[in-house]
Formats: sequence, structure tokens, C-alpha cells
Amino acid sequence: MSIYKNRVEWRGEHKGFTWCQNGTEMVFSAPPDLFGLADVLTPEDAFMAAANTCYHMMVIWAMERFKIDLVSFECEAAGEVEEHIDRTSWFKTVKLAPRLVVRDKPSEVVRRALDMALKYSTICQSLKSKIVIQPTIIVQ
Repeated sequence: MSIYKNRVEWRGEHKGFTWCQNGTEMVFSAPPDLFGLADVLTPEDAFMAAANTCYHMMVIWAMERFKIDLVSFECEAAGEVEEHIDRTSWFKTVKLAPRLVVRDKPSEVVRRALDMALKYSTICQSLKSKIVIQPTIIVQ
């Protein structure tokens, strides 16, 4: 079993600093619309990046496993936050929109690989949010 660690420290007002076990360090804050700072990582940014980057790594793995000649890959992530009357909120939906260019494979095979990538994405599988994949597949 793997264990991943993170540490945070309050730096006054709505500002914090985080250390990741891989050596990454950075300032973070609440979003500006929640009295935080602009131009720094927010927990919401980190949440979306975690889902998107994990899915990205699993797409690369799936393309190799399916022997798909990947020419290019990018993926945009968008999270829909649902606000409740008691002022709580959660990410109801996370939409991942991968755009792939591949060579000489039917798009159905590429779709199966994308499904496998989602299945093996540790972060995506750990979310209670609904995950929606909206791919654009270009076959050359």
C-alpha cells in the first residue's frame, strides 16, 4: 500500500504554504471570490488538476497498452460546483474533455482505451463527483 503525504502551514489571513512529498512547494489560498489571493493555487484548482493529471497519466498508459500511436493529447477539465442552502458546496460533476490525435486505430479502440484510463485513474475513482468524459478523437 502506498502512502502519500502533504503538509500545509498557515501564513496569515487566507494564505497558506504547502509541501508535497515529491518536493513541490507552493503558496496557496482560497479563491479571490472567497476572500483569497489571485494568481496562486487554490484547493479548487488543485482538485481539478489532481483529476486531470491523473487521468492524463492513465491515458498515456492505456495508449501504450493498446498499442495506439498517439500523435498528440491534451485534456481540459471543468468542475461544476453545486451550492446548497446551508452554504455548503461540492463538485457535483467533473468533465474531462480529452482531445487526441492517433494514427491507424479505429476510434472505438481509442474509446475503450479512454474508458480503461478512467477505470485505473486513482484520483478519479476516489471522487464522489460524477466523472464525464467528452473526447474528441482524430484518426490520421
